[in-house]
Amino acid sequence: MTNAPYWIDESNPDLSFPAVELALDEPNGLLAVGGDLSPERLIKAYRLGIFPWFNHHQPILWWSPNPRAVLLPDQLHISRSLFKTIRRGNYKITLDKAFAAVMQACAAPRQQQADTWITPEMHTAYLQLHEMGIAHSVEAWLDDELVGGLYGLSIGQAFFGESMFSRANNASKVAFAYLTKQLQAWQFQLIDCQVSSEHIESLGAKDIERTQFIKLLQAAIQQPVNHQKWQFDKNFSPLNLKNKLSRG
Repeated sequence: MTNAPYWIDESNPDLSFPAVELALDEPNGLLAVGGDLSPERLIKAYRLGIFPWFNHHQPILWWSPNPRAVLLPDQLHISRSLFKTIRRGNYKITLDKAFAAVMQACAAPRQQQADTWITPEMHTAYLQLHEMGIAHSVEAWLDDELVGGLYGLSIGQAFFGESMFSRANNASKVAFAYLTKQLQAWQFQLIDCQVSSEHIESLGAKDIERTQFIKLLQAAIQQPVNHQKWQFDKNFSPLNLKNKLSRG
């Protein structure tokens, strides 16, 4: 596509987005500009395969890239080193115990990155979604210190990963492994990883065509949730599930 992205009028109560097929090829996936980060608009966007991503000096930018990075829960890959880390059990993994702290850690500056896309506006919006039971966090603790984790949204049987951080060896990967195996136990069909990176590829994420992603997404979000609370099942561990971890 070579056309300009669609402009969303914030004063217009209409929450509609253009079809994802109209997203630009360059930059890949840019679909719309403007609007707001109200819970209603965010939920509508994610259900359509669209997510916000912008820096503090930019207007709100909405994206639906092609291809799309996804991980099917039963295709989680665990390297030998990560398997050993999980087996040692040094990290305590929790769900929804420190959502705000996880977001803050994910927003911290990183190597060769002077800016962050997790703006104060994004903080406020996703904290609202967390209070509504839609946004969730996974935490990795070492001696009561938060050393890794991730956050994202849960709709139907789809989880939309937003960001992760790590301050200790493999901490975020351990948190992701726990989450993925619990999502598998809850019969989740899809984890949206948005855009490929070496980090998520090492865990089994793959690129698929946007049309295929939308089909998988629409099937997943229509499914009922089969768990009552966002917490690990009793005596849960990735190592004691019937479906053993793959080891490369």
